[in-house]
Amino acid sequence: MPDLAFQQCVFPDCAARYDLLEVRTACDACGGLLDVAYDWERLPVPRRLADFEQKWGRRSEPACLSGVWRFHELLPFAPPETIVSVGEGQTLLRPAPKVAAYIDAHHQRTWLQFEGLNPSGSFKDNGMTAAFTHAALVGATSAACASTGNTSASLAMYAAASGANMRAIVFIGEGKIAYGKLSQALDYGALTLQIEGDFDDAMACVREVSAQAGVYLVNSVNPFRLEGQKTIMYRVLEGLRWRVPDWIVVPGGNLGNSSAFGKAFSELHCLGLIDRLPRLAVVNAAGADTLHRLVNERGVRFNSGRPPLEVIDAFYAEMDAENRRANTLASAIEINRPVNLIKCLRALEMCDGVVTRVTDQEILDAKAQVGAGGFGCEPASAASVAGARKLRKEGVIGGAEEVVCILTGHALKDPNVTVGYHMYQGEDFRKMFAARSVSSAPLANRPIGVKNDTEQIRKTIAETVKGQPRSGDSI
Repeated sequence: MPDLAFQQCVFPDCAARYDLLEVRTACDACGGLLDVAYDWERLPVPRRLADFEQKWGRRSEPACLSGVWRFHELLPFAPPETIVSVGEGQTLLRPAPKVAAYIDAHHQRTWLQFEGLNPSGSFKDNGMTAAFTHAALVGATSAACASTGNTSASLAMYAAASGANMRAIVFIGEGKIAYGKLSQALDYGALTLQIEGDFDDAMACVREVSAQAGVYLVNSVNPFRLEGQKTIMYRVLEGLRWRVPDWIVVPGGNLGNSSAFGKAFSELHCLGLIDRLPRLAVVNAAGADTLHRLVNERGVRFNSGRPPLEVIDAFYAEMDAENRRANTLASAIEINRPVNLIKCLRALEMCDGVVTRVTDQEILDAKAQVGAGGFGCEPASAASVAGARKLRKEGVIGGAEEVVCILTGHALKDPNVTVGYHMYQGEDFRKMFAARSVSSAPLANRPIGVKNDTEQIRKTIAETVKGQPRSGDSI
């Protein structure tokens, strides 16, 4: 297997190769990010994507039960018997007529991909199963990450499921993690270190410590993480009966998903398994909008592997000089220095992509609309719906085009924000949301206080459900 799969620098002018079993996150020659690459001419490739459906009948096999490893032929870096899996990837693509109406899109061509249905409650499990499989191949005994919450929960879960020989170490920014996510890392037994600072500080720290101490780093700078995250797109295609949609809309934080999606579609197209690539829209929160500023204000592009690194460096220097910190209630994407920036720029070039940003107000309103359709998501997930709505208003997304919004995390990841939006009023609301520029909750579903009296309760229900009740109405 090692000679058929390898690690390779993302910059075509470098293209340095490294052995599959090396643990590295960057190219020694130029410092670029790395891909997991394959000698496709010597590997068995399915004739058509629909052939993967046959694996549903072999769900007693761990690799076929997994919604990641069912597609093993498209990420063939490890033998099936070495796979570390907890049954991840059992996620759904669902039609979303209420969301379609909200964003003014076609009601039969608007879809939500619910990655919050993964075992740890977020899309991270898709990548973590691949990272832990590689960790097992190289004999790692400890794994670490910096996290806004979801990565730490997934890391801790896989470490616990891997047995006593694997230790999980989590670096989080002080006060920068939702309790629903922190509770998972603690409950699964991870050593949790609260760093003075934010995610970007924690990321710099964990990279240095991991390199010095020989700890396996599982943040999405790890190329094997992104191999697993490619499969989100395979499941989207499967849900569409292998039809390529017009748009994939995804929240942008550390930019691992957008990077993985671009790689997935590029590989499928090169292998002749799809005839076109969808367009990609990456949505930043307004309080963590590095990608938006670089692409839309500074004109940064991948330029076929020659991005203007000096412009990116100057931007970061300005950010540091101003002490500009990420600030959004969408905590999963509260990141100012996305480690996969270059890969995301490549994905935008591959998929004729666009970048936009949305406010926390727009995110919360979109989140409430998603919930009203019967499935909840955490705030960062709703950035995809808010972004699709904005792009539809601007005419970037056409009214008849098929749109898939990726919902990255479960609603219970950050219940405080949900409860605050729907329940708080007046000063309580201002205390929770004013710093994030959220001034109203137009889609709030507030509880109604009633006396402990059955007649009063019946009357309240009738008035609420039916408007002004008629005499004799019953419930």
